[in-house]
Amino acid sequence: MAKVPTIAWLKKPEDHNYPAASSYLGLIHDDKTVKTLVKRLRKAPMSAFKAKDIFRASGLSLLGISNSHVVKDTNKIKAGTPLSPLLLVRDGANGKVVIADGYHRLCAVYAFHEDALIPCKITG
Repeated sequence: MAKVPTIAWLKKPEDHNYPAASSYLGLIHDDKTVKTLVKRLRKAPMSAFKAKDIFRASGLSLLGISNSHVVKDTNKIKAGTPLSPLLLVRDGANGKVVIADGYHRLCAVYAFHEDALIPCKITG
């Protein structure tokens, strides 16, 4: 059985992850709501959830390892380069978790180990 590489994580999301989250959230929320959510994400404490649980809560499909962004993150994992934590938003009205930033990182991690704990910030 192949050894699963250790997945390195940054201690906090990178600054550029917040505008990326804002861009995505802008597709599903109005500007005022997006600003509020991103502000909450910036202030949210770090937490962690298993990769498989984030997928189940999001209802999203797993991207294949042929996706260029997943390949990029897979190569980072293999090289030991720390990944940026995910930014998540609870959508209680729909019983889902929105992956505001980090979907490709999640897919890459899941390909190595579905039970891997993924650091993230989450707000509602």
